[in-house]
Amino acid sequence: MAQKFAASRTVVVATKNINEMQTIDATMLAIKSIPVDYIQPGALSQPNGAVGMVALAPIRKGEQILRNKIMEPGPITGLSLQVTPGKRAVAIPIDSVHGVSKLIKPGDHIDLVAAVNVGSGPTAHKVVRTIMQNVPVLATGLRIINQLPRLLEDVGNEAFIKNIQGDTKYSTITVEVSPQQAQNLIYILATSPGSLFITLRHPTDSTEAILTDSDLNTVLDRVNPSLVPNNVRTPASVPMPRPVQPRIVRPVRRVYRRGGFVNVN
Repeated sequence: MAQKFAASRTVVVATKNINEMQTIDATMLAIKSIPVDYIQPGALSQPNGAVGMVALAPIRKGEQILRNKIMEPGPITGLSLQVTPGKRAVAIPIDSVHGVSKLIKPGDHIDLVAAVNVGSGPTAHKVVRTIMQNVPVLATGLRIINQLPRLLEDVGNEAFIKNIQGDTKYSTITVEVSPQQAQNLIYILATSPGSLFITLRHPTDSTEAILTDSDLNTVLDRVNPSLVPNNVRTPASVPMPRPVQPRIVRPVRRVYRRGGFVNVN
């Protein structure tokens, strides 16, 4: 009997109560050595198999972490777990032209560019402005960050696993922005949805450039007078300076007249 209970193996257990749909982090887990006869089927042996996963049911302190009680974040667990506290998730409709040929993936970072009308009356014109930079993409259609790139589809009476690694059938992307940025995006989508374009960044590029608006003048490489400060503007035509007449200096003569010497030119 003693020899039977001597065989043991390490498993991952919860160090605190984990609520349903709560994301698991390393502080919630520990490794414990347990006799093999008391190890439950599907118990994890390493914490990295549970970190970042979502609890599908409540897990109590000391309970073994089982594979069938945790899941990667995805459509079933919802998108809210992916949103940073203080941020908001907003869906943007896209097509191939406005959305980089739908080559965007969850986890990418993008810039949002809008073509908007400014001014009124005779001064009304359209400008293109980068309104947000380095915006993280949380989802493309139903594909979410950390989700395995596959989708279970029912076709007739059979179920098929569809690989969505290169899926471009989605018509929206979901981005993470601040509450104020969310308002700005919704305003543009509500007033001029076709004016919003997306540019894709390199994964290592997080710089935010200082950009001026683009209009017909910048496209044609002309200086827009309204963008030049008054103190550095150059008049359209500068009058030629008048020639300076040379000054003739005549010698001074001194002559004597009654009462003394006087100067005579």
